[in-house]
Amino acid sequence: MTPDAVVNFLKQHPEFFEDQAEFLATIMIPHPHGGRAIPISERQILTLRDKSKQLEDKLRELIVFGEENDAIGEKVHRLTLALVTARDVEAIIAALHFNLREDFAVPHIVLRLWPEGGTHPQLPEFGAVSAAARDFAESLANPYCSAHAMVDTAEWFGEAATHLRSFAYVALKNGRALGLLALASEDPQRFYPEMGTLYLKRLGEVAAAALAGCLA
Repeated sequence: MTPDAVVNFLKQHPEFFEDQAEFLATIMIPHPHGGRAIPISERQILTLRDKSKQLEDKLRELIVFGEENDAIGEKVHRLTLALVTARDVEAIIAALHFNLREDFAVPHIVLRLWPEGGTHPQLPEFGAVSAAARDFAESLANPYCSAHAMVDTAEWFGEAATHLRSFAYVALKNGRALGLLALASEDPQRFYPEMGTLYLKRLGEVAAAALAGCLA
């Protein structure tokens, strides 16, 4: 009789456990963690305990994730308030740099802007940007994370570029791309292709809306 046949028999005849209760009490099986043999009832209790521990660990993990998301959400909220209350482009740029550095601990932040028309402040953020970088920003539907600098953006980070090991790019769009926010770190695991980018996307949308209002 095969193990599968035994299993099928027990499924089809649940009364077996009730009819053979005394016999089942005499069955001894190996302890799941080695050592002595134990009654089948004790083995069932151990199984339930293991399952309970797994559920507790999963719940604890979910709680931690929830707390982390709450903390990130609070930081994004603070940055959003700073952006929407900024009175000019300089204040928006300052808010981006300050909050990303202080709240999110991003060590390297570069912003490049190329809005159409209007008079732009004489700031590094409005410096020349290659067609390749503009096309890259235009192609982004979502933030993009990579272990390498994209197109010619490495030079934006100056002398630090050779030490950077992870990058995140957020296109700032108001219909069309009006800028590109580039974040970088010496830590290879800070930004990686598989990471979630929901908060980066929201950041880009708020920043683009604030900038578009000031540059119109």
